[in-house]
Amino acid sequence: MKLKSLLVAVGFGAAALTAFAADITGAGATFPYPIYAKWAEAYKKQTNVGLNYQSIGSSGGLKQIRAKTVTFGASDAPVKGEELDKDGMVQFPAIIGGTVPVVNLDGFKPGELRISGPVLAEVYMGTIAKWNDAKLAALNPGKSLPDQAITVVHRADGSGTTFNFTDYLSAISKDWADKVGKGAAVKWPAASSVGGKGNEGVAANVNRVKGAIGYVEYAYVKKNNMNFLQLQNADGKYVSPDDLTFAAAAAGADWFSVPGMGISMVNAKGATSWPISTASFILMYKEPGDKAASQEVIKFFDWAFKNGKQMAAELDYVPLPDALTNQIRQKVWSQIKH
Repeated sequence: MKLKSLLVAVGFGAAALTAFAADITGAGATFPYPIYAKWAEAYKKQTNVGLNYQSIGSSGGLKQIRAKTVTFGASDAPVKGEELDKDGMVQFPAIIGGTVPVVNLDGFKPGELRISGPVLAEVYMGTIAKWNDAKLAALNPGKSLPDQAITVVHRADGSGTTFNFTDYLSAISKDWADKVGKGAAVKWPAASSVGGKGNEGVAANVNRVKGAIGYVEYAYVKKNNMNFLQLQNADGKYVSPDDLTFAAAAAGADWFSVPGMGISMVNAKGATSWPISTASFILMYKEPGDKAASQEVIKFFDWAFKNGKQMAAELDYVPLPDALTNQIRQKVWSQIKH
């Protein structure tokens, strides 16, 4: 009898160990994928728990979490409060970064050329179709811009990076707001428009097509040695993308002013603010089907918030401040039943 009890106890212990060592599953945004991959590698070394994250775009992540095929979804396009309530989910930011206009133009160094928001909107509308257009030339005095057609590269999949980019274009261009609007997927008006899947696909297309312009998360700019444009911000200053200009944009964020913390940071005030900054969000169920798996996700992000700041900075993301992560623990994670 004692032997049987011992075997049962060992059996339960083995099952618990297997459950603990099971990989965390998530899917969604390609924007934060480089930092999630870096965090996951370090976390696995420490805990032996891996992260199986599918970098399939924000819309794909929302589909997966709603279908309950993953434990968390990831989206750069925040879900509205009423939808979160209907789905029984919570949402919290995990990392801050920036969307960056990138180009394939010979003879120019990264950040050498400038563009303003309204002119960027006209390029994406297709009303500015050549690099030597008078409006681009006026922003870049003394630069010899080529008589070359502009190929507009955009995301082919439903994407939070697209939401962030079109949120910005809608904020600075009434024409864009009226005719195209903002969303994870939009109808791209420029005749020369070409789609790419994920941030990876847009980066690859821009690097392949001479005269191309696209938009990608900054980690992909660094990884692919891409040529970016300086962008004029709300204070009229031209700024380059990096962790400092993203942090400046996030500095005035009032996170709990919107249900689900889904604030927009585009066109933020401040002399050093990058105009297309955004947070990337995590979505989880308040009453998870697999409580142990849900708990592992919380442990992972708790670890990342405490130990992952330096890794984030190395990739030019902005880690969340401690005061905010403490609020997430108290106000958001407390709603998840384990």
